[in-house]
Amino acid sequence: MVVKKGAWVRIHYIVLMPNDRATNLPEDTKEVPLEMWTKGFLMEDGEIGKTVEIKTITGRYVKGTLIEVNPHYDHDFGKFVPEILQIGLQLKEVLWGGADNE
Repeated sequence: MVVKKGAWVRIHYIVLMPNDRATNLPEDTKEVPLEMWTKGFLMEDGEIGKTVEIKTITGRYVKGTLIEVNPHYDHDFGKFVPEILQIGLQLKEVLWGGADNE
């Protein structure tokens, strides 16, 4: 799939290999590479899985492997927790004398 110049994309690259990392890191940390994912505008046409250059929103030029076009946030704050709802109602009662008061 060809991605056109100027598209908003996400890239990935290895900043440091494990043997290049600081020696004072925890063992499980220094055994893996330091990786970076960043987003920006594609400087030339590219393809998913190929090395490309982007210009970030702050104006930096970065090269890496193209992994996503039009990236979006897909995290959330987890499942509903009924206890937290009750805390909110109790807080309204303490602060304003009732959960229904605005």
